[in-house]
Amino acid sequence: MRRVAIIGVGQSHFGELWDLSFRDIFLSAGVEALEDSGLEGKEIEAMFVGNMSSGRYLAQEHIAALIADYAGLAELNVPATRVEGADASGGLALRQAFMAVASGMHDIVIAAGVEKVTDVGSDAAMDILSSSADREWEWFVGANLPSLYAMMARMHMEKFGTGSEDLAGISIKNHRNATLNPKAQFRREISMDVALNSPFVAEPLRLFDCSPISDGAAAVILADETTAKEYTDKLVYLAACSQASDYLSLQNRTDPITMSAVVQASKIAYRQANVSPDEIDIAEIHDSFTIAELIAYEDLGFVEKGKGKEMVREGRTEISGELPVNTSGGLKACGHAIGATGIRQAVEIALQLRGDAGKRQVEAEKGLALNIGGTGATAVVSIFEVA
Repeated sequence: MRRVAIIGVGQSHFGELWDLSFRDIFLSAGVEALEDSGLEGKEIEAMFVGNMSSGRYLAQEHIAALIADYAGLAELNVPATRVEGADASGGLALRQAFMAVASGMHDIVIAAGVEKVTDVGSDAAMDILSSSADREWEWFVGANLPSLYAMMARMHMEKFGTGSEDLAGISIKNHRNATLNPKAQFRREISMDVALNSPFVAEPLRLFDCSPISDGAAAVILADETTAKEYTDKLVYLAACSQASDYLSLQNRTDPITMSAVVQASKIAYRQANVSPDEIDIAEIHDSFTIAELIAYEDLGFVEKGKGKEMVREGRTEISGELPVNTSGGLKACGHAIGATGIRQAVEIALQLRGDAGKRQVEAEKGLALNIGGTGATAVVSIFEVA
């Protein structure tokens, strides 16, 4: 396989973007990525777009062609493909683009993600998002996405002694990080008292344990190493991008508090990149719920099973810690524009490794991104490096 590099990144603001259309949002991210790379657009050979549910959020299908049209790529007949995997749609789009370049099929490719959810009410938005779980065996009997993660949280608490303060600590950290991110949805800190006294969404998960559902878009431009060197000398390499699947329904899994798709995808990624978990300097982890981030510490091999809480208590995942996690603010505070999240994570890691992350900059040479769909039925693990 050829070595793959990121030569351009772009991201819209994340949040309730009432005054912006679907077209406005993805164009802002795409234009920023093109400007960052120095490309004109005619060099693009293919595009992969992560999107979960534009058909239900917007009553608009065929969005890959729509985006190619409004991005000025239609007249060039650039092939554009939509990729769907619930919350992991962006990560899957990144993987498709990675494989297209690594295989030699294309030299320069865009991986993008976009979601516009505020055109429907909050009840409809949650209904659509919860379709990432098993509609027949979970949703129809009353288990939406928050309640499924609440079950996982309760089981982890009972088995390993994880506390509500540990989950709140993750939320507090991610909100603090988001204050340093000008494109984050929630740029304000919260206290332990505020987090622990917010209303329950699904006990034991409270409001501040849950990410919002946001509007937003992000884009990265990938190229083979030889081509990439023609455009930039600040190369960030995508060393691995792996995917694994698990049972859709939580009830069918051997251990509901181990995301085996994450375990498997990370093992493949570490092997492909020839790194170990302790060599990762920074991570963007899927924190749709705080318990998801904590379980990911364990399933990614950063700590033994059951000891995720210790990473929180010891401050190891803070910006100043040994493994900064979600310097962007994560899904919790930067926002969760479902189809865009996996790409937005890649944007953050690329900015950090390039030294372009501004006030939230950390020292890092190797980074990891984890994007999951639903309660973990799909997992994409990507590893980035600067050398």
